[in-house]
Amino acid sequence: MLVLGRKRGESIIINSDITITVIDIRGDKIRIGIQAPENVPVDRLEVHEAKKREAANAKTWNAQDS
Repeated sequence: MLVLGRKRGESIIINSDITITVIDIRGDKIRIGIQAPENVPVDRLEVHEAKKREAANAKTWNAQDS
């Protein structure tokens, strides 16, 4: 894992087409902005994991129907 320090308003670039910018810092919380191409999914980790579980459940459900 790469760990970078950034201040409010500063950004990092990933693969020349994804920009992550620190929008605000309040105590132990930060707000970030993410600019990415429309074909790049951007989700919070818990949303991503829920989508993976749903897809796995759907695959299992469809396999049982066959």
